[in-house]
Amino acid sequence: MEEGVDYYFNEQGLMVFTREYHLKRGYCCKNKCKHCPWGFGRTKLKQKPGKDK
Repeated sequence: MEEGVDYYFNEQGLMVFTREYHLKRGYCCKNKCKHCPWGFGRTKLKQKPGKDK
């Protein structure tokens, strides 16, 4: 793993994995990671009423 490519440290000093790291790993761990390329844990946008298109 390479700092700045696979991970970085946030303002609180915690290690945060990047999108590139997740893609190299090849699967979603379902921990709602900040840079999840599969979108796990992201809130889906609700459609406005009357917008069926």
